[in-house]
Amino acid sequence: MTMKTNETLVPADKLAEKNDARFPNESEEYRKARNALLAEEIELRRHIWRIGEMRRALPPGGEVTKDYRFVGKDGEDGLEDLFGDKDTLVVYSMMYGPQRKEGCPMCTAQLSAWDPEVPHLEQRIALVVVARSPYERIAKYAKSRGWKNLKVYSDPSGDFTEDFVGERDADMPAYTVFKRDGDTLRHFYSAEGNAEMADPGQDPHNAPDMNPLWIILDTTPEGRGTDWYPKLNYDPS
Repeated sequence: MTMKTNETLVPADKLAEKNDARFPNESEEYRKARNALLAEEIELRRHIWRIGEMRRALPPGGEVTKDYRFVGKDGEDGLEDLFGDKDTLVVYSMMYGPQRKEGCPMCTAQLSAWDPEVPHLEQRIALVVVARSPYERIAKYAKSRGWKNLKVYSDPSGDFTEDFVGERDADMPAYTVFKRDGDTLRHFYSAEGNAEMADPGQDPHNAPDMNPLWIILDTTPEGRGTDWYPKLNYDPS
């Protein structure tokens, strides 16, 4: 499933002209604007695909030479153990250090969306969630959120957090991908956006965004809003 970069593609606006969707009582003005938006959506799809190809074509990342240790439900594991029988490992570093009374609402919302997808993802890759709290605390939190599939681990020493997230006790999220090639482990990719790279009025979210919450809101008249963020609980009143 590769889109060759030298393929001659039909211009997006020409593809949009093939659109025969029409809805009750829509105006010509609406249809014209909607088809123009459709052309941009086609270009966005193509751009996302191109970025994926660029990501997969990255030169080999740095070799992992440090013995990072994690604690999970079965005790202590090294980074290589987290791969299981897969050659690709995704590590999501969650904001849930000892200084937090509860997990980060943004991290929690994203992981709650990912949890049902884990059985599908594990057909191709390994995925784990790591935080700086003791394992028992992380596992208790995961259970309280109803996560049934995500594998959670503690980074007790902070070595992994310091090298791939920020400071040793960094209270920030991170998305890190590792690749195993025979006996060699390498860093493959990390999400590197931060507040200094954000456009005015925007959070430094990943592109494409990995939280479907925002993707759905992007299709609505209100959009993401400028001052709304998910919460851990909502008052039913």
